[in-house]
Amino acid sequence: MKRNFMSLVLAGCLSAGLVLHAGTASATLKPGDAAPDFTAQASLGGNTYTYSLADALKKGPVVLYFYPAAFTKGCTIEAHEFAEAVDEYKKYGATVIGVSHDNIGTLTKFSVSECRNKFPVAADEDRKIIDEYDAGMPMRMPMANRVSYVISPDGKIIYEYTSLSPDKHVENTLKAVKDWAATHRQP
Repeated sequence: MKRNFMSLVLAGCLSAGLVLHAGTASATLKPGDAAPDFTAQASLGGNTYTYSLADALKKGPVVLYFYPAAFTKGCTIEAHEFAEAVDEYKKYGATVIGVSHDNIGTLTKFSVSECRNKFPVAADEDRKIIDEYDAGMPMRMPMANRVSYVISPDGKIIYEYTSLSPDKHVENTLKAVKDWAATHRQP
């Protein structure tokens, strides 16, 4: 009896470990994948409007980044870094949009204070966009993971980076945009 109980406990621990491991695996979209098209309520500089990925791609590459929640420490750091880099992205024809599960009221405030009126943030309260981009936070519904994509004007993902740390998202996506521009922009 004691041996059966210990076997059950061990099996339960192994199952829990496998579930936890599976929850941390990355299932994000990869370079070469088609970027799912979307429209969403967004805010730029405190003004709300309907953002269209298809329309943005007509102007050049799009840096689409997902973040867990507005006004949290890491997301604020990341928003500040993207805001500081917007003009550099523009040199290469790229635009930036952030997406989270926050409501549009929260994001309207976030777009002014943390995004510094430099780029839009879109509300994905129903997680449709987060799910289409496989950008959900493992084991932390409804939050998005911290995932950055660079999407080329033809609608293909050319770069993906996932890290809960906000530190390298701007640096890495800016390099991907520069690399794309070096081979695709007219002199």
